[in-house]
Amino acid sequence: MFKVCEEGYLAHVYYGKKVCDDDLGYLLRFDESPYTPATNDRDRASFMDSTPFEYPCFGLGDYRESAMMIMDAQGMSTCDLRYVSHKIYDGKPALEGLPATFATEKSGAQTLEVTMRDEHAHIEATLIYTAFDKLDVITRSVRFKNYGDSPVKLTRALSCCVDFDTHEFDMITLNGSWARERAVERCRLHHAKQLVDSCKGESSHQNNPFVALCEHKADEDSGEVFAFNFVYSGNFYAQAEVTQHKKTRFVMGINPLDFQWLLEKDETFTAPEVVMVHSDEGLGKMSRTFHDLYRENLIRGEYKDKRRPILINNWEATYFNFNTEKLIDIAREASKLGIEMLVMDDGWFGHRDSDNSSLGDWFVYEKKIDGGLKHLVDEVNKLGMKFGIWFEPEMISPDSELYKAHPEWAIQVKGRPLTLCREQYVLDYSQKEVRDYVYSMMRNILDSANIEYIKWDMNRQLTEVGSNFLPKERQRELWHRYVLGVYDLMNRLTTDYPHILLENCSGGGARFDPGMLYYSPQIWCSDDTDAIERLKIQHGTSMCYPCSAMGAHVSDCPNHTVGRNTPFKTRGHVAMVGTFGYELDITKIPQEDRDAVPGQIEEFKKYNALVRTGDHYRIGNMFEDNTWDAWMFVSKDKGEALFEFVQVMARPNERSRRIKLKGLEPEAYYYEESEPDKLISGSALMNAGINVAKIWNGDGLYGDYASKILHYIKK
Repeated sequence: MFKVCEEGYLAHVYYGKKVCDDDLGYLLRFDESPYTPATNDRDRASFMDSTPFEYPCFGLGDYRESAMMIMDAQGMSTCDLRYVSHKIYDGKPALEGLPATFATEKSGAQTLEVTMRDEHAHIEATLIYTAFDKLDVITRSVRFKNYGDSPVKLTRALSCCVDFDTHEFDMITLNGSWARERAVERCRLHHAKQLVDSCKGESSHQNNPFVALCEHKADEDSGEVFAFNFVYSGNFYAQAEVTQHKKTRFVMGINPLDFQWLLEKDETFTAPEVVMVHSDEGLGKMSRTFHDLYRENLIRGEYKDKRRPILINNWEATYFNFNTEKLIDIAREASKLGIEMLVMDDGWFGHRDSDNSSLGDWFVYEKKIDGGLKHLVDEVNKLGMKFGIWFEPEMISPDSELYKAHPEWAIQVKGRPLTLCREQYVLDYSQKEVRDYVYSMMRNILDSANIEYIKWDMNRQLTEVGSNFLPKERQRELWHRYVLGVYDLMNRLTTDYPHILLENCSGGGARFDPGMLYYSPQIWCSDDTDAIERLKIQHGTSMCYPCSAMGAHVSDCPNHTVGRNTPFKTRGHVAMVGTFGYELDITKIPQEDRDAVPGQIEEFKKYNALVRTGDHYRIGNMFEDNTWDAWMFVSKDKGEALFEFVQVMARPNERSRRIKLKGLEPEAYYYEESEPDKLISGSALMNAGINVAKIWNGDGLYGDYASKILHYIKK
């Protein structure tokens, strides 16, 4: 709720649990304040620095974090937006060139657009809000327009601001690094500014574009939570500022660092969307709200509501050392066990035998793929398997035919040496000519054989951010134009090949964000496939993103990242939380493990609909107790539930662990599938709990890394 107050200022009034009132304007305290311009214009600056604003500007005396800054034709940065008009309509608009949530007949939504203007700089800002009918979700974005004759530069164009009337919050973020993405961190807000951001050109391994502000006492099942997620895959900025008056201002949007956008007369700029979720039942309800929204109103395409094919990827099996014969050998053994798709990873193109060449040369490496790509795909199809392929379309190697022909297509600053990372550069995706050329090569590959899956990777961040094609006054637009270019190419790909399953990857999980989910219904969660490490990674990811989107595989042991040995059964149970597949050489693993694969696949198929569509409840928390983990999936009608438990560390002289289940119907009675005659009420299962005894590991001993699942069915 917000209010147009005197002189057209837009003041923020309330955001929280639903209320019935139409006007809570008394909360603004204007009757208490000596600083309103109407009564005391000599102290207008005090009014500006204490009023909660809906979309604050820079330069007028509000010294808190601003949502918008400009550089006008006179080189001035002050901006003053005032209310002009508003309209309300059913449905939800698309955002030009950007991913965004959408409304459906099933979900329903209503949109408010508020038009504001700075009459001095002749810039207009339209604040766009959409409220979903059945979820505690409001989305926000902003559209800017220059309606004057002189050019204006946007130097800050954030997507949302919320002024809270308290500083009593904890701030929860998802941080980490390569191979340990989205670790949950929680800290108490203090005076001044606390932020997470990315300036890498991607949403990043280090900080995810998600923040939750919650009551100090809030936990999984209780307490008030305000959560924010940015639907964007580039540089972002999310900051909570505790002010001198012990209030909190939260802002989120495109990182203003090194950002500018030139608006000529009648030109517009649209800021990406922020999803705001409110929960009065703790972090669990917050997560389930995000999950429901993204599964129904963000993810699109043929695989939106379908089980994904069970695949085997050859990366950890062979790395670059493979040929047609080796891939067919893997496919032959995999098909016997019920695996449904072979994915050929990095190394099939150009003359690539290591990561030091050929990116940009998207034609088949005939020496390695002898007989050609179609021959390989046909042979895999004859085995009853689908075929998928890896691309890294945004990159270019110095040792490539493309770079020799077009070195100017790499992002660079003229006269400066280019920084190598993984011995590769980044293509200038702000240029349609570059995108068209790359896409033409991809199409040649996709049209040459029956390819049904693409893994789209991005393995380095942006440096020396400059373009050989943009004029100097638009150079700082490259960060954003690059992301728009990626979206453009992904949009073309998913439009032209709607039956192909697209999985996004960025050195593992560096672009696990809702912007990517709009184009790819699943994202590779992390390059760390160790089952025990994945407990934390998948726990953190589930704070905001649905489990159906998590790329998760059973990999070989000792694990290639951490060297740990984990029972094959446990690896399967942990991967079953996500899309499920295999990352190993099926021709070389122990016979015992190979014999277990059909059973794992049968188990995955049995429970995947529940995992993919049900409500997710976190029970254990490896960030607080690293000896065990547990979680549940409960069907929407509460008719069945899947409980999964992992014993990470077995301790001597320890009895069974009592665990309380979640999400069941209290008055209903349930039985565990293996004990149909033993009925227990939902209230007993949730309030009294069950005993989980120490369990055997894969070596037949009480030990670490054992796991079990229980399937509860309502009587």
